Amino acid sequence: MSDDRIPMTREGYDKLKAEVDRLAGPEMIEITRRVAAARDLGDLSENAEYHAAREDQGMLQAKINSLRDRLNRAYIVDQDTLPKDVVVFGCTVKVRDLDEHEEEEFQLVSDGMEDASNNKILVNSPIGQGLLGRKVGDQVEITVPRGTLRFKILEISFD
Repeated sequence: MSDDRIPMTREGYDKLKAEVDRLAGPEMIEITRRVAAARDLGDLSENAEYHAAREDQGMLQAKINSLRDRLNRAYIVDQDTLPKDVVVFGCTVKVRDLDEHEEEEFQLVSDGMEDASNNKILVNSPIGQGLLGRKVGDQVEITVPRGTLRFKILEISFD
């Protein structure tokens, strides 16, 4: 667990909190019931159901702890106060790949909110860091593990 602060939108924070509440509530109750039912089966040293339920309970608790840590380190970014003409956390930026001649959109999000299939990338990823602070019309070269990407910023928007 890290001391780094995590930027989040109000929506992202609320979504994460709801996930913690669901896991710590109904999910944990169900696993606790499984542990109790397996314990009632007798000899715990050879009780596979009991050991599996306890392992599931431990993994769920670890996930809850990790999510709670993220909530504790979160700070809400009020997007209304952010500049609208610069690539910043929470914005969606449309770029043209200067080598592939294709347009792409990326939304810069915080840890845990990333979703590559929906073009939500981490604000602290190489691409996110390379785009931060740039304006429409800027060209940028970003070094990533597979080489160098060259983008031209076409549009910056906020959902």
